Amino acid sequence: MEFKHYSVMLNETIEGLNIKPDGAYLDGTLGGAGHSSVIASKLSDKGRLYGVDQDEDAIKAASERLKPFEDRVTIIKSNYREAIGILKNMGVKGLDGILLDLGVSSFQLDNEERGFSYRFDTPLDMRMDKDASLTARDIVNTYSKEDLARIIENYGEDRFARNIAKHIVEARAEKPIETTFELNEIIKASIPMKIQATGGHPSKRTFQAIRIECNHELEVLKESLDEMIDFLNPGGRIAIITFHSLEDRIVKDKFKEKENPCICPPNFPVCVCGRKPLGHTVTRKPIVPSEEELNENSRSKSAKLRIFERI
Repeated sequence: MEFKHYSVMLNETIEGLNIKPDGAYLDGTLGGAGHSSVIASKLSDKGRLYGVDQDEDAIKAASERLKPFEDRVTIIKSNYREAIGILKNMGVKGLDGILLDLGVSSFQLDNEERGFSYRFDTPLDMRMDKDASLTARDIVNTYSKEDLARIIENYGEDRFARNIAKHIVEARAEKPIETTFELNEIIKASIPMKIQATGGHPSKRTFQAIRIECNHELEVLKESLDEMIDFLNPGGRIAIITFHSLEDRIVKDKFKEKENPCICPPNFPVCVCGRKPLGHTVTRKPIVPSEEELNENSRSKSAKLRIFERI
């Protein structure tokens, strides 16, 4: 299957990174290299792009797409959480730009074998890194009712989380839940028909929650941002594209913290904690896709782009 992934807000992201021809850049979620191919095209032979992805299929597709720029590109198979440590071990001293596109690729969603989508009857998987041990099947069949309810409520923001968790536990007591369609039917039985008629596909939120848990997506994001911002050179920028409110909140709050890190009580006349701003948020409000882009790619609908610049 051909690796396809629409490069969300491509022009806005490239413009926001403010690329210098001789700069050093990291694409921590390389995917099919849509963003990266444009970044690389703007670099001179003194510039460098480091592309990181944990998906072997993405690595293969990106390597092919970036062949015209292989003199200025280094591709690394890893989770972006490890990226800065890897670059430091390679002797890189700092970066002029970092990109994280946190969306699931169209390839992953449309490839039945990967088990990401509720649209195909396929074994439950959802691993972005196929070498990882935890699968969606493991989560559905081994997590307690309380833990299932927690992740569906917190990561899927589904008000029927507790009922869905209850039905999952009841169903697996009869036999293990193996496929996406089996899980679909359990979710449908947990949500009132009148809600299903108006609220989109009933499995959307639960599948999102299980995918986030399976890949530890929010933990990885939280654990990466401090190190990434600290590794930016003066004037360097980090651009992050999020696809749901949980990710966006983490990014927004971290940028705000780095812009105003003072922890002194509000009634103190001067700052005594000594914490200095590391930069400023370029995007006071998140950038969202244009109407033209939404017409081309409806999956961009929930995307938000935020950018922070290091001082």
